[in-house]
Amino acid sequence: MIYTKTGEGIITERPLGTATGSVSAPRCVLASDGTIVCTFIAQSILGTNDFKPMITRSADGGNTWSKPVFVWPTYTEDFSIFGSISRAPSGEFLFYGTRTPIDTPGESFWWDATQGLKANDLVWANSNDDGKTWSDLKKIPMPIEGSAEAPGAMCATREGRLVCCYAPYNTFDPNLSVKRNQVICLWSSDRGASWNDSAMIRFPFADSAGAEAWVMELKDGRLLGTTWHVRPMADEANAYALSDDAGKTWGPTLSTGINGQSTALVPLNDGSVVFLYNQRRAKEKGVWMAIAKPTLRDFGVLSNQRVWATEKPSQTGMVNHENWTNFAFGEPSGLMISDDEILITVWVAKNSKGVVEYVKYSLNA
Repeated sequence: MIYTKTGEGIITERPLGTATGSVSAPRCVLASDGTIVCTFIAQSILGTNDFKPMITRSADGGNTWSKPVFVWPTYTEDFSIFGSISRAPSGEFLFYGTRTPIDTPGESFWWDATQGLKANDLVWANSNDDGKTWSDLKKIPMPIEGSAEAPGAMCATREGRLVCCYAPYNTFDPNLSVKRNQVICLWSSDRGASWNDSAMIRFPFADSAGAEAWVMELKDGRLLGTTWHVRPMADEANAYALSDDAGKTWGPTLSTGINGQSTALVPLNDGSVVFLYNQRRAKEKGVWMAIAKPTLRDFGVLSNQRVWATEKPSQTGMVNHENWTNFAFGEPSGLMISDDEILITVWVAKNSKGVVEYVKYSLNA
């Protein structure tokens, strides 16, 4: 597989130190008229409990972008909302993520003492007009106690099932024991009226945890789940699992053989998948893109190369998961904007600004 860069640019850049100066989780979908719609999460400072989903559009393939606006302007004072946009086969837009109450302005949603997230809810919403208006956020019940980390997008299967995943996290309560060595899949066959759950990823180590997990449907109808495998004092490879029954059950947790961090998935028409991931630890730092055909035998990597480069993996300090507030880039995602061209987004903190950048590549066999 040969990747040829076809373009690059900036979706938004925001001065650090402002209410929307720090950005994360850029995700893109195609509207019914071919417009690229991008959501990202803005906040004042990494770690502060004031996430605000924003949305922008490009009608010219990413060369220019509209002024970003809030997805839910009325929620931003009472709740911190983090999540991702996706598009169902029907054309409906979906938003999935977490909602955390804001008790005190400027508070953190993270507590180092428990390595925990402030207690939150899983939520989703939908739009039937290309993201111009959205439903209210609807709560998804969590099957176990704890908080949720859910940066990955919701998947709507071709048969209409809604599927999503999350990594269970500790809360601020030091007495609450959360089984973190798993990633949980949630699915609904009745448009969110009820939800079922299964263990998508299961780690054999008690001190392991998932992060930045993703789930999507392959061309043949199987579901693929991936995650960053976080483990103290270890550099574990990204994990994956496959489901033959739309998330009801999952096969064994396997290694991709790729020692990356955050993950994102894009299905391809030939049955393969784009696997995007951060690389902060190896010599060639940045965003990498692998093309794979996963089976129960191995991940089936066909190609793997860096598509966005940086020499600065962190703003200061270490690049371990525990030091995530020091990261200088992250959370890549991708969108096929034509049969053979992909748009890849990534957030970056540089030059006193929070920036969402993109690169475009042609994928030629």
